[in-house]
Amino acid sequence: MTDEPDVSPRGPYAKGVARRRQIIESAIAQFASRGVDGTSLRSLGEAIGVSHATLRHYFASRDELLVEVYRAHELAGASGREDVARAGAEASAAAPPPDTRGAVELMMESADRNRTIPGLVRLYATLTTDALQEDHPVSEEFIRERFAHVREGMAQRVREAQAAGRIAADVDPMDAAALVAAASDGLQVQWLLAPETIDVRRSLELLERLLPGAHSPVA
Repeated sequence: MTDEPDVSPRGPYAKGVARRRQIIESAIAQFASRGVDGTSLRSLGEAIGVSHATLRHYFASRDELLVEVYRAHELAGASGREDVARAGAEASAAAPPPDTRGAVELMMESADRNRTIPGLVRLYATLTTDALQEDHPVSEEFIRERFAHVREGMAQRVREAQAAGRIAADVDPMDAAALVAAASDGLQVQWLLAPETIDVRRSLELLERLLPGAHSPVA
């Protein structure tokens, strides 16, 4: 029997993957505290200490870099690891236990974490704002798909809670999902503008009274 070919990355390809990962990690570290200072790929490169030519080699545009940085940040958070390089790369042999936290509870925990990384919250706000502009197709696609995924996941949890009698049957699952997502995102923006005034956790607790049994999907 012929041996299977070794397809593990090595040589120039492996170096390219490592360099791209390094750029993303540097950008996460930079954006976590300072946010997105530049409006161009060149200025972003200067902020994270990478030449414009190098950035253009790995990322076709500013939007592509920002989307990949935020995607890597989310993946690292979902996996519970700080090492972005390994986030999502290792699958456990055993199925993970079901996540029984409520959707609103999960958002409260996320809000608590976000207090330490306001720059990445600003990055997300930048992406959502860009998504509304005609000349940002990469950001638009990312935000649209992200919202669709979040809404469908939450809506399914609402349906399950309704079947179990924990949420009223006359609540439209997609409307409820859109409401929770809008509340979370809107409160985060208000917190960025008035951190001493807006308490995201306390405000989100009000939603627990509406959707006490709507569990959030596992990322």
